[in-house]
Amino acid sequence: MQDRTPFLEALKQQSKHCHAPFYLPGHKQGKGVSQPFKTWLGNAVFEADLPELPELDNLFNPEGVIRDAQRLAAEAFGASQTWFLANGSTAGVVAAILATCLIGDKILLPRNVHKSAISGLILSGAKPVFINPEYHTHWNIALSVDLEALEAALSQHPDIKVIFLVSPTYHGVCSDLETIADRCHDRNVILIVDEAHGAHFKFHPDFPKSALECGADLVVQSTHKTLSALSQASMLHVKGDRIDRTQIDRALSLVQSTSPNALLLASLDAARYQMATEGFERLQQTLDNAESARSKLSQLPNLKLFEQFENFDRTRITIDATKWGLTGYEADEILHEQFGVTCELPELQHLTFAVTLGNTVADIDRLVEGFEQLQNLQQITRSIPNVSLPPIPSAPMTPRDAYFTASEAVAIEGSLDRICTELLCPYPPGIPILIPGERITSAALAYLQNILNAGGLVTGFAETTGKTVRVAKAKSRSIV
Repeated sequence: MQDRTPFLEALKQQSKHCHAPFYLPGHKQGKGVSQPFKTWLGNAVFEADLPELPELDNLFNPEGVIRDAQRLAAEAFGASQTWFLANGSTAGVVAAILATCLIGDKILLPRNVHKSAISGLILSGAKPVFINPEYHTHWNIALSVDLEALEAALSQHPDIKVIFLVSPTYHGVCSDLETIADRCHDRNVILIVDEAHGAHFKFHPDFPKSALECGADLVVQSTHKTLSALSQASMLHVKGDRIDRTQIDRALSLVQSTSPNALLLASLDAARYQMATEGFERLQQTLDNAESARSKLSQLPNLKLFEQFENFDRTRITIDATKWGLTGYEADEILHEQFGVTCELPELQHLTFAVTLGNTVADIDRLVEGFEQLQNLQQITRSIPNVSLPPIPSAPMTPRDAYFTASEAVAIEGSLDRICTELLCPYPPGIPILIPGERITSAALAYLQNILNAGGLVTGFAETTGKTVRVAKAKSRSIV
C-alpha cells in the first residue's frame, strides 16, 4: 500500500479541474498573482494552492484523502496514529504538552529543549522540572540525558506526569530511549520525544533506533529537516493507547492554522512515499556522502571533528576551527560569502553541517574544498575563549505566571537577580539560556554577551540592541 500518494494525487487532479473559483485564497489558482512572482515560479504552484475543498478533505476532521495519507504515514513510521502538521514541529511540540499536561502538572525536561517546549509550558501552565543533560566540556555540546540524573529527579518528584526529551540533539547525539521508555512506563509516566532531527532514523539500520521503535508515547518529527517535505511540514505520531487521542485533536485545533497549505500536506504524503519505497537506497547514499566528507576533513591539520558516539547520527558533522583562530560564526561567514558553502548551525566554538538525502557528491567536494581554502586564512596566534553553558538559574515563578505577569523593560546591567519574563535564546539553535520565571544570573548574562560579541544572534531582548530585557515588576518579585 505504500506506493500510493492519496493526497498528492487528489491535489494534482483538483488543481487541473476546470471551474469558476469563488472561494479563497484570493489569487484564484494564480490568476491574480503578481506577475513577477508568477514569472519566477510558474503557475503550477499557484494552481495547487487550494483550500480544503470536499475532494481534498479536512485536516481537523479527516475522512478522505488526508485520513488515508496519515494512515499510510503511521504505517511507514511505525506509529499507531499520525497527524500531519502544517505549522511545523513547533505546533507538534506545543500540542503534545497541551494534550498531556494540565495547569500545575509536573513535566521533566532537559535544559537543551527547543524554545517551542517553553511555549508549551507557558500555554499549558505545566510546572517544569529541569535537569542538565550530560555535557562535553571541551566542545561545549549537550549530550544525552544521564539515566542517574533522570532517576534522581523522578525520586525527588514522584508526581512527575510527563518526561519530554530531545533526541537526537542538533549535533546528532541520542539518548538511551529504550531504557528511558521502560522506566517511564513502569512509573506510568508519559514519554514525549522531540525527534525533529530524526525523521530518517526508521528507514536505515545504520542510524539509531527511532523514538517510536524505542517505545516513546508521543513523537514529533520535522519531516522537512532530514527528509524531503517542504519547510514547515512535520508530523506528530502516537504509539499505543496511553494517551487520549481526542486531547491531541483538541490541542492541534488550538495551534494549527485553519487554512493549512495544501502543498505542505502534499509534500508530507510525497516524503513518506519516498522513504517507504526507496528510503534505504537514498539514506545509504547520504551516509556514504557524510563518511566521505568526514574522512577528507579529518585529514586537514588542526581541524577537529566532533567524536562519534555509539548512539549518534553520522550525517551530522560538527567542526571546531578554533585552532585556526576562527569562531564558528566567523568560519561560517567566510565559507558562505567567499566559498559558497553554508552550514546548518554556527556557534561560538564550532559549526555543524547537516548532510541529507538532498546533498550530492559535488556538495561534499565543495565542502571539503571550502575548508581547504579556509585554512589559508587561519589566524594561528588568535585564541578563541572556551565558554561553557551557565548553570540552570533558580525559578521563583512558573513560565506561565512570569509570562503573564506585569513586566517592565530594564537595562541589562540593572537586571541581575530580577525575574525574567521572556525567552532569551541564541538562535539557532533555539535553546533558551533564560526562560520566563527564572532569576537572571551573572553567568547567564555573560554567556549571552559572549554570543553577541562573537556575532551571534540572541532573541528575546526588549529591543534589538540587546541592551534591555523585560523582567517582572518589583511588586511581582516575591511571588513564588
